Amino acid sequence: MPPTILIIANNDKPGVAGELERLRDWLGQRGKLVIQSNRDGSPPPPAQLCIVFGGDGTLLAAARRVACAGIPLVGVNMGKLGFLADYSVQHLQRHLDDILAGKVAPTERMMLEVQVRSPRGADFSSPVANDVSITAGPPFRMIELHVAKDGENVATYMGDGVVVATPTGSTGYTLSAGGPIVEPQAEVIVLTPVAPHSLSLRPMVLRSDSVITITAQHVNPGTALVVDGQISTPLQAGAQVAIRRAACNARVVPHPGRTFFSRLTSKLQWAQSPHHQAPAEEQP
Repeated sequence: MPPTILIIANNDKPGVAGELERLRDWLGQRGKLVIQSNRDGSPPPPAQLCIVFGGDGTLLAAARRVACAGIPLVGVNMGKLGFLADYSVQHLQRHLDDILAGKVAPTERMMLEVQVRSPRGADFSSPVANDVSITAGPPFRMIELHVAKDGENVATYMGDGVVVATPTGSTGYTLSAGGPIVEPQAEVIVLTPVAPHSLSLRPMVLRSDSVITITAQHVNPGTALVVDGQISTPLQAGAQVAIRRAACNARVVPHPGRTFFSRLTSKLQWAQSPHHQAPAEEQP
């Protein structure tokens, strides 16, 4: 029986619709296709593989949607960076048969879940693939957040906010805020302050079974909690945010021609001098 292949396409990106149309017959020869828009928020159909056409953001949204269904994800980069969506169209054509045959094993990526209890009853919850950030927002005055781990006081974070990231998300917003790079298959939670009003407040790496509680003590009218840079909800004074490991992992199929460290070098120019030339990517 042919496998079911779920296709999630971000048709807002130039070239996605055309490439998908060009590949439709080729993909259809390898399985039963179910093609959906990235804007489709319905539960995913049963499938053996999910191919995401878009960019890193599209892959993150797909991970939140399909992780608990256990469907492995292949990200085809039709955007700019393509750090997580690591395949080109040509590389997908080269490697898909091996992926479907089980010769390229998915990697397990831990996820988080966030719950917000608002003093005004506007509760919020979401799975998290990359990170949860609390941003000061307009009028951009310093905010004050009390952070606890498993009920024990950690610190009061005064500054522009805080980022709580998965290992996958360690190379995103938290990295630009001074957080550490974490191997994507590690099982830890990264807690990074954003522009803290203290020279001694530094990023922390916590156990994956930690429950992080953040209480919004002093915030701005525009302060918000943001999931994966895509979903946001206002955060009011007195709101309580609980962040813990999710019950499901995202399963991401790695590019067989690259490693995490080679992607750091080629995509993020990691540890390179100004005169160093990045290595060429694998040729299809």
